[in-house]
Amino acid sequence: MFALVDAVAFYASAEKVFDPSIRFKPVVVLTNNDGCICAICPIARKLNIPKFQPYFKIKNYLEQHHVVVRSSNYELYADLSERMMTVINRFCDDHYVYSIDESFLRFTGFSQIIDDWADYGHIIRRAVWRETGLPVGAGFGTTPTLAKAANHAAKKLSGYNGVAVINDEKSRKEILMRMDVTDVWGIGSRLGKKLKLMEIKTAWDLACQNPKTMRRMFSVVVERTVSELNGIACLSWDEVKQDKKEIYSTRSFGKRVTDLTTLKSALVTHGAIVGRKLRRQQSLTKRIVIFAACSPHEDEHYKKSLLYEFPVPTSDSSVIAKAISSVIDEIYKPNTRFYRCGIGAIELESESFQQTDMFSVSEDKPKMMECLDVINKRYGVGTLSIASEKLTQSWNMKRAFLSPHYTTRWTDIPIIKCN
Repeated sequence: MFALVDAVAFYASAEKVFDPSIRFKPVVVLTNNDGCICAICPIARKLNIPKFQPYFKIKNYLEQHHVVVRSSNYELYADLSERMMTVINRFCDDHYVYSIDESFLRFTGFSQIIDDWADYGHIIRRAVWRETGLPVGAGFGTTPTLAKAANHAAKKLSGYNGVAVINDEKSRKEILMRMDVTDVWGIGSRLGKKLKLMEIKTAWDLACQNPKTMRRMFSVVVERTVSELNGIACLSWDEVKQDKKEIYSTRSFGKRVTDLTTLKSALVTHGAIVGRKLRRQQSLTKRIVIFAACSPHEDEHYKKSLLYEFPVPTSDSSVIAKAISSVIDEIYKPNTRFYRCGIGAIELESESFQQTDMFSVSEDKPKMMECLDVINKRYGVGTLSIASEKLTQSWNMKRAFLSPHYTTRWTDIPIIKCN
């Protein structure tokens, strides 16, 4: 048996955990630079607020209905996600974190002692709510795809109170017949349109297809999806998470950047992020891409990217910063309103199996980077940083509606006053 447990409107729900004053109010969360709406709480959904709509277009509508608006507080979300996953991990034999708010559970030994899966799902929900304050939905199925379908039913179909189970033919047919084919895990809108032209409109219609025929017409992925919908497990997660083949750090600015110092500060900060991610997965980079661009809507669009190759593969943030400093003059263009920049490590190799060069000496300072990482992990990212990162912070992401960092910053820890 498998299960999928995920949070309900995670970002919006996370905003309510430490702020009781908005717990029963409509809440929406915005994307980077307060651009679009990316999360809508269940109360706000009743107002028919469109997801991914630019904020400025519906700002007046939100104010009219007294909707609480929040900027994305990634530090808070990451911490609450870790707490939620820690709780969920206690209830299964094997646990796979699928995304920041979703996790798959696999039951082997547990299956022999659980009589009622629906009741077990409510036990998990109560535990997560009690220990984190986050509402979650739980779906159980004999395959990962059926567990995903059950989770969809638990949260979005009437008749299910946060938990749904697909463990027999009756429950499988009942739920799949009520699901649109595009609600099936792995079936996107484009593929869904093609399937609907073939009169495959529901998840049940897809389950009734011949897997081999679906493979010939579409792909092996669709074949496996059909098999999974019929209770034949074809999907599995890796026992060891694969390292990333490329690592990027890129973001648009809170406001346009025109001077060299600010652009350099932003690029060095992105380079430090890339270096930290490289060290985390014990990788080194041989080449990095350094780029900056103005908005495509500018009268004169400008975009510049350079490929920098290191003599010796590195993960040292100071070495990456030095590389950026050496090419910044080639990237910067006077009188240009830069909108975005970033760094990408595109050729990675394992730190454990590095091929050394007898004619080139590494400039890495592993002890210094280890010290920097330990301090930043304990006291928060940015506690220690490269000097050129702090030349200016005027380029930082715009977050005008940012809530406090309740769990990751000492000054923001909630204070309870008892009379």
